[in-house]
Amino acid sequence: MNKKLLAIVIVVVAVVTASVVYSYFSARETIKVSGAWALYPMMIKWTEEYQKIHPEIRFDVSAGGAGKGMVDALNGLVDIGMVSREIDEAEEAQGAFWVSVCKDAVVPTASADNPVLEDLLTKGVRKQVFIDIWINRNISTWGEVIDNSSITDTINIYTRSDSCGAAETWAKYLGSKQENLSGTGIYGDPGLAQAVKVDHLGIGYNNLNYAYDNDTGKPIAGLVIIPIDMNENGQVDENENFYDTKAKLVNAIATEVYPSPPARDLNIVTKNEFTGITKDFVRWILTDGQQYVSETGYISLSAEKLAEELNKLG
Repeated sequence: MNKKLLAIVIVVVAVVTASVVYSYFSARETIKVSGAWALYPMMIKWTEEYQKIHPEIRFDVSAGGAGKGMVDALNGLVDIGMVSREIDEAEEAQGAFWVSVCKDAVVPTASADNPVLEDLLTKGVRKQVFIDIWINRNISTWGEVIDNSSITDTINIYTRSDSCGAAETWAKYLGSKQENLSGTGIYGDPGLAQAVKVDHLGIGYNNLNYAYDNDTGKPIAGLVIIPIDMNENGQVDENENFYDTKAKLVNAIATEVYPSPPARDLNIVTKNEFTGITKDFVRWILTDGQQYVSETGYISLSAEKLAEELNKLG
């Protein structure tokens, strides 16, 4: 083959190859997702597994809070909004269509260096005390929390600065709304966990998967989960003592021992209805995708609930 002919062949092969590559990538479709920090790790797992069987589908997933997920979905900026709270009637009136996909919970947190840590872990904290810290603002010292007037260390209260399901769910447990929670506002689940663990007088709340280390199953280093004294008898009874490992708390949520709220369903939402490749992905989440829920640190919905959500999907 002479040099001129070889050059022509090389050019033709290059053009054809470029055309094939361009056609492949331009033909790939993208599903855009944004919203709740609570659902973000689960959504990442789902997208990774779905792409193994549908490599032609691309995903653009970002966290930013349930409020962002809802706004983005209603404005058509994303195909799926992740919302870690109940969807209200006003949002439904704007066209919010949603299905529940799994469960988790919000837990109260403190620093592992808290000056009354031993009392917190053995006595727990009553719901009314949490209300008086975040809502009524008439408990301001850790001594008041454990009924020891000799301890005057001030409580440093933290909350979320972004519109989010964790704050709304924690506020609902306290009989209120996110805007009524007092405290220093911190953006995002990771930020709130970090703020509390480095402040020995801090108190906060986190979604389950940001309070526990998924590798060790223990609370993340420097953070402790404050037990809720559910029967309000001034001590953490055996049936209330399930915070030392994530597996125990997950079981308490699944068996509905841990109260709801702050346990809750996690939802995905779109404008009007899921369609096309997005609908296929959501259907997979509610069926084959459920096998990844437990290993990612979440709680599966009941078979009846999943059937209900599939029926809603159509």
